[in-house]
Parts: sequence; structure tokens; C-alpha cells
Amino acid sequence: MNGNEKTALIEQLQTIVGKKYTLTNPNRTLPYRQGIRFGEGDALAVVLPGTLVEQWQILKVCIAADVIVITQSANTGLTGGSTPDGNDYDRPIVIVSTRRLEGIQIIENGEQVVCLPGSTLFRLEKELKKYNRGPHSVIGSSCIGASVMGGICNNSGGSLIQRGPAYTQMAVFAQLDAQGQLHLVNHLGIELGDDPETILQNLENHTYTENDINRDAGLGHDHHYCDHVREVDADTPARFNADPARHYEASGSAGRLMVFAVRLDTFPLEKKSEVFYIGTNDINELNDIRCHILSQFKTLPVSGEYMHRVAFDIAAVYGKPTFLAIQKLGTDTIPRLFTFKNFVDRVTGKIPFFPKNFSDHFSIFVSKFLPNHLPKTIRDYRDRYEHHLILKMADDGIAEAEAFLRDYFQNKNGNYFLCNTKEAEAAMLHRFAAAGAATSYRNVHSKTVENIVALDIALRRNDTDWFETLPKDIDQNFIYKMYYGHFFCYVFHQDYIAKTGTDCEEVKEQILALLDQRGAQYPAEHNVGHLYHANADLKKFYQELDPTNSLNPGIGKTSKKKYWK
Repeated sequence: MNGNEKTALIEQLQTIVGKKYTLTNPNRTLPYRQGIRFGEGDALAVVLPGTLVEQWQILKVCIAADVIVITQSANTGLTGGSTPDGNDYDRPIVIVSTRRLEGIQIIENGEQVVCLPGSTLFRLEKELKKYNRGPHSVIGSSCIGASVMGGICNNSGGSLIQRGPAYTQMAVFAQLDAQGQLHLVNHLGIELGDDPETILQNLENHTYTENDINRDAGLGHDHHYCDHVREVDADTPARFNADPARHYEASGSAGRLMVFAVRLDTFPLEKKSEVFYIGTNDINELNDIRCHILSQFKTLPVSGEYMHRVAFDIAAVYGKPTFLAIQKLGTDTIPRLFTFKNFVDRVTGKIPFFPKNFSDHFSIFVSKFLPNHLPKTIRDYRDRYEHHLILKMADDGIAEAEAFLRDYFQNKNGNYFLCNTKEAEAAMLHRFAAAGAATSYRNVHSKTVENIVALDIALRRNDTDWFETLPKDIDQNFIYKMYYGHFFCYVFHQDYIAKTGTDCEEVKEQILALLDQRGAQYPAEHNVGHLYHANADLKKFYQELDPTNSLNPGIGKTSKKKYWK
């Protein structure tokens, strides 16, 4: 593509959305070209459509100009899957950011919802509370602005045991066929018209009635997961991103389609819930608890979050600013706070005497002088026990759990207590804060930390030896190893903080080889992005969705070339 052709395309994009929303300056496009933890590359432009029709028109001119299109929602992914990765693509890249396209339409008396590309989990959760219902995912990622669409397109998991990975069979999306022809597909189960622009206008303006909605258009979530996760003797993981059973058009598409809307089920909120805090030094006790609850309880837990003592300690210091921000300011302000944090880091990064990632240095320094944010009961359990499980039960499951735990721990190494409101909030926030604590540690200790090797893995459901012990030749590369995750699904996040000079890519491959021997699957819920190899099933799915390899090519370490060359 020569200079004149690039200029012509940019002018076309400006005609569609205006100059204000067509970004070409590298400093202005950087937040969209760079992942929050991984990935960065060049882009010809970043375009921010204000309507679904504009989004469609952008895609049409980009395809006509033979450029790569990367559709981006909130850019909160941890594996770089919605940003370019390097500059070895064979065509220029246009990033289409959908942040301006927020829209949530409640249908079916609140039992279902239609979400447009810019809708956030936080906003959806807030809207559904008016109907006494909740969305598929409510884990803390909603606090930093994660999108509904990103969750569906990446089969994101989350902490809620009964609901499984984000999934739907109902969506409106654009797809390129093998001849490079663009098609708009309406599988939303709602009658919206015939031609693309009419469909998208009626969709965005909610110009449809209850009579236009097909109640039997498809599934709005994985109805079988609640039974699937109970199979504790199965020799396979409960959930992982590359599972073909949960790939369906938009679900798991990872940018290989341009998705304009998804239709999802919602869920009734529990009437009452309680949190049990469990500590032990024996992983077999947690095995017993998991197997008994999943196989014997009438009521599945709401969530069951695991933390190892090292993750507890790192989060207590380096996750404290996040903990306090959510606790004191509320989740409403967190997306704006993270935007401000990124702005501060960009500005101070240009000043020679300021450290890189100044906001982390400053916030962690200040937080050290603030009172301890964790209740004494939880801190006491940290001193007594290496392994921690935060078990949330609802309604009839509360009495079921209390009776079982009281009986189980009469003659055991570990113990439990029923959290009061303050303890329950602190336990859950502390677990959430662990997810970003390793990154903050790296940012503050850049002189001694090479990088983070971050894995999210799914173990076989019958694996009783779930707590990892690394060989010394691998273990010696790390300052700390942080283990935390969704215990009942056997999905673990493992953040290895590597010493300066460590070849992180080589060490990661060594750990993955050990996981292969254990029958694990990875990634479990953050998708392959540009960090993991797509397996044969996933690559086939991507090729079927995008035969010309023009939409988000290269993810899963696949070809970045046109027609998959």
C-alpha cells in the first residue's frame, strides 16, 4: 500500500467518523496499540465509530483497501489479543475501537439482554439490578472496565461456578467469505430488517417489539456447565478457551468476526449469601471439600476462590491501592481511575528523573502509611495457614455448607470461620487485588525483575495433586510464585516473578511442557492472544470464521499473512 493509498483511506475514515475520532498520531494511538500487560505494534489509524452503521462503513472501506482490521472493545485482556503484536504483518492495520458504542437493551422482562460492542460488565451489572437479576460474569474484572463483548468473543471464564465460560448462540456479526466478500449476519433471533444498514440502525435504536423476538433462536449461556463441573472424577478440565464445545460463531471468535451485538441470558440474584473463610496447610483437605461439595451438595457454591500465602502477601502490599480504591471510591469510579493512572504514567514517562510506572511507585508508597486494610481474623489465618479458600454460598446452600464444614474440621489440620460483612468484603477484594499485584510488583522493582511469566491453566477435574512443585532448575529463576484461582473449576492463575536476566520465554515453555505432562489445558480463560499457540481445533475454527485472514490475524501464534500463507 503506497502513501497515496494510505492517505486516501484515512480521508475516507475521517469522512465517516470525523477527524476527532480518526487517530493517526502515534502518541494518541499508543493506548490502543499496546496491551495492558503484553503486546504492541504499529497501526495506520485508530478509528472510534459513534454508531453501528459507522462501524459497518469503516469495515467496508478497510476491506476494500485490503488492510487488516483489529476490533477492540475495552483492551483489558492480559494476552495481547486485541492489539497488534510487532510489525511483521503483510498489510497495514486499522484498529476499530468500540468504546463509544455502549448500549444495553433489556428484553424478555429482564431475563435476557442485548449488548452492543462498548457495553461494560460493570454497567450491565448495574442495569440488571433494577430487575433483581445479574449478568453471566461479575468477577472483579468489571471494576476495570472489561466489556461484555470481549468476554463472549474470548469465552472468558470468571468466578461464578454455576455459569461456566461466557457463551451465546445469538449475535449480529460481519464476516468475510473465502472470496473476500463481506456479509452481515443476523443470528440475534430478532427481526430487524433486510439490508445491513437498516438492521444496524434498528438494532441500535431498539426499533423492534416483543413480537419481533424469537424465543427459540438459540442458547444465551452454557446450560450444561452446572452439571459438567460436578464431574469430579473426569480426566479432563472443566473449562478452557480452546474447548470446541463452546465455540459458536461470535462465541470464542477472538476478533475473527466483527461483532455488533450479542444476546445473553441473565440470572436471578441470590436472596441471601454468606462467605466462609477456610485455611489449611494440607491440600488434601481442600481436595476433600471440593469433591464433597461438587458431588454431594444440592446447591452449588456461588464461587470458591483460592489464594496461596505468597499471593496473599504480595497482594497485601502491591494490591492494597486497588483494594482501597474499590472499597472507598466504589466500582463506578475505577474505570476512570485506571484511565487517569495510564495518563499519569504516559506523562511522567517523558520526564527523565521520574521512574517508569510512576503511579505504581507513588500509590504503593503512600498506601504503606495507611492503616492495615485486612481484618485481624484474615491476617491470623495468613499466619496459621498456607492455603486459603474463600467460599461463597447462597440461600439453601448456606446451611448445607455450615453443617458440612463444622463436621469436617472437627479433627483436621485446618479450620474455617463464617465472615461478617466487613470480613467478606475484605476477603473478596483481597482476592481480586491479587490479579494485578504481580504487575505492580514488577513495575516497582524493575531493577531486580526481568518480567512476569503469567499463566492461567485448567487442570484435569480428577487431579488431586493440584499444587505445583517446580524442579529446582526452573524454580531458581523466580523471586516469587503467586498461585490463586477458581478452585472448584480447577482454573488457576500462576504468576511467576522472574529474576533479572531470566529468559522468560524459555522458562515459560519449560513450565508448559510440565503442564502438558499433567494433562492440563491452557489458557483457561484469558484466551491465546499472542502469548499461546492455538491448538489444531482452535486454528481450524479461526480459519473457518476468517478464510482470508484479514480480521485480527496472528493470534494464537498463527500466520499473519493474507489467506493464511
